[in-house]
Amino acid sequence: MKETETLETKQTSAGTTERISGSEAVVKCLIAEGVDILYGYPGGAIMPVYDALFKYQDQIHHVLTRHEQGAAHAAQGFARISGRVGVAMATSGPGATNLITGIADAQIDSTPVVCITGQVFSHLLGSDAFQETDIVGISTPVTKWSHQVTKASEIPEVMAKAFYIAKSGRPGPVLIDITKDAQVSELDFKYEKCTGVRSYIPVPKTNPESVKAAADLINAAKKPMIVWGQGVILGKAEAELKAVIEKAGIPAAWTIMGASAIPTSHPLNIGMVGMHGNYAPNVLTNQCDVLIAIGMRFDDRVTGDLKTYAKQAKVIHFEIDPAEIDKNVKTDVAVLGDSKTSLTALLPLLNENSHEAWLEEFKKLYAIEFEKVIKDDIHPTKEGLTMGEVLKEINKQSEGNAAIVSDVGQHQMIACRYSEFNKTKSNITSGGLGTMGFALPAAMGAKMAAPDRDVVAIIGDGGFQMNIQELGTIFQTKIPVKIVVLNNEFLGMVRQWQQLFFDKRYASTEMINPDFITIAKGYHLKTKKVTKREELADAVKDMMASDSAYFLEVCVEKEDNVFPMIPAGASVSDIRLS
Repeated sequence: MKETETLETKQTSAGTTERISGSEAVVKCLIAEGVDILYGYPGGAIMPVYDALFKYQDQIHHVLTRHEQGAAHAAQGFARISGRVGVAMATSGPGATNLITGIADAQIDSTPVVCITGQVFSHLLGSDAFQETDIVGISTPVTKWSHQVTKASEIPEVMAKAFYIAKSGRPGPVLIDITKDAQVSELDFKYEKCTGVRSYIPVPKTNPESVKAAADLINAAKKPMIVWGQGVILGKAEAELKAVIEKAGIPAAWTIMGASAIPTSHPLNIGMVGMHGNYAPNVLTNQCDVLIAIGMRFDDRVTGDLKTYAKQAKVIHFEIDPAEIDKNVKTDVAVLGDSKTSLTALLPLLNENSHEAWLEEFKKLYAIEFEKVIKDDIHPTKEGLTMGEVLKEINKQSEGNAAIVSDVGQHQMIACRYSEFNKTKSNITSGGLGTMGFALPAAMGAKMAAPDRDVVAIIGDGGFQMNIQELGTIFQTKIPVKIVVLNNEFLGMVRQWQQLFFDKRYASTEMINPDFITIAKGYHLKTKKVTKREELADAVKDMMASDSAYFLEVCVEKEDNVFPMIPAGASVSDIRLS
């Protein structure tokens, strides 16, 4: 009898229990959790699970990525647009370690992902066996939970716990490492979903007194300002945020991870904060009297110099993770809990209000930014193409309904600044870790999770080449994703810093690129290369109209910079417009 062959089914007083292999148990656990797509790459130590997966291919679609990092990022993209848990799978050793960058990215950006890795036989652990690495030890700092399974009987409980931890509270990645003997051994299989873990409190209880204190500060404020982050999207609190903003008349800005929670066109949406954010919300952070942070973590790219950040303001922090309270910015009122629950509790306590004079200050500073930065970015008069006008054309053709998946660099900041979003979960990017190579595989996962939406990957020529092999996955799987490479023949963001802070010493940042169009054609993708402004509109129109994958290369100005910019470590008030 084969190691992975299903044995007889027997009845118990508790219901049906199957005698099956550990590998088949893994697959049946995935099915029980509603997984219908997973991303991975097979190898020796995970082969029994792949063999079992073959039996259930009518229920789970396995996507063979061309690199395990691609599998992790694809699972992230799937999770970010769908709100479901993404799943990636790899073998032991290098297969497992290749997942780590994606896992770390998911950890810092609070993305629910379950990664399953094969491992050598239990009796070989610690012997430096072929393709053995201590992946639990390696992944522990960048996972919400990681666990090694050495017995088949552990699989159902551990898998159930993995999915519960990954998606509950503040989401994050979980890694389950399964030895080969656990995969081939048998167990009496019965699956029960996890509903709680001892000592783990995913959502702290919201204190009504804290909500009342927050409401009192907001009602008394003359110059209130909201900064919201991804916690609003993860908490499905978009409607509640909009209601709070509109009832209290508060200007509201967003971090790049919070983008799209409310439409870009909303009159109280004042733009992006952070290093390359909009001029007004950055400058006026240091003039508001009450700063209301919702589902964001005050990371350094948002705050700049903490010694000068919003020191004049009373700070209210709505947050699900107690570890984030007072970690970077001292709060006057902390409201713990899920954003949907806490904002629902806040809304009836708020006074109907408007702050027209205060809002006018944001409009005046926006007018300055438009004249000095935005106008030339999206309506350029110079010969060379700008990244901003490419995004403007995508906005026009998509009518603001596309999901934009950006890589990391200048194009990322341009995409976040100029994309128009009508729908939530439309801005998918690597925020905290800043992972070049993220966008192409993440866009694959996003498109597979939301096949009815246009998904456009915005990538630089540097980041594109980090996971360019995933064009093979797109070709094989026929994922109709739109790929836009903004080619300036530089590692653009590093070059910008070298220009501004290193006397234009462009050390190792100029790219001698291959013929991207020829490469894309090798994967049988529709392609177009744009070098002139008059070609852009038709090319973007053709791309957006395509019902199959499309690769568009746009050659942009080589030495354009992204402004505004807050130099690293500077105050948010010291934002540069040129």
